[in-house]
Amino acid sequence: MSLENIYWADIFRGLLQTLGMVGGALFLTVLIGLPLGVLLFLTGRKQMFDQPLLYGVFSVLIGVIRSLPFIILLIVLMPVTVLVTGTSLGIRGVIFPLVVGTAPFFARLVETALREVDRGIIEASEAMGATTVQTIIRAVLPEALPSLVAAVTVTAIVLVDYTAMSGAIGGGGLGDLAIRYGYQRFQTEIMLVCVGILVVLVQLIQAGGNHLVIRFSRK
Repeated sequence: MSLENIYWADIFRGLLQTLGMVGGALFLTVLIGLPLGVLLFLTGRKQMFDQPLLYGVFSVLIGVIRSLPFIILLIVLMPVTVLVTGTSLGIRGVIFPLVVGTAPFFARLVETALREVDRGIIEASEAMGATTVQTIIRAVLPEALPSLVAAVTVTAIVLVDYTAMSGAIGGGGLGDLAIRYGYQRFQTEIMLVCVGILVVLVQLIQAGGNHLVIRFSRK
């Protein structure tokens, strides 16, 4: 592999685009997925707002979105993406489908994390006269914090994977470089560098997430 054939400026630009897509999409995913996950938890069986019909509707919608391969979801959402963002290309055109693809996934992880909280903590909070909102904010979410951090970590790694796939339709980032140069132009060295950077990025996210999980678990 010759380093002279690698376009480092393009790779650096691709890395920044990937980080921008992951960061922007992760922020919006947590913003949307956290309350959705709390709603799933509250309306679940034997929970505070036990609503089987509402829970079933949300579960079906989440299941449908999660069952679609992301590359298919990208294509299906193109008309909506153009309507919402004005384009289906670049960072602006990819963040919307990224959020649509990962928010339901994150919501399900949030629901699972909240279900792991000891029922006694919820009952104790309610016995002290706390409202449902107060119980969720002051008791359930703090208790589930390590699991929620782990959920954010997993979602961030999934987003790295999705951003790489978005390169197939001009989404930009390292995935786009790997496809354009490594696959279409047979410049294997560029593809290997892009893959290597993505691997390192995922490892850094995982290590950071593990560190925070351990830190919050000790409190």
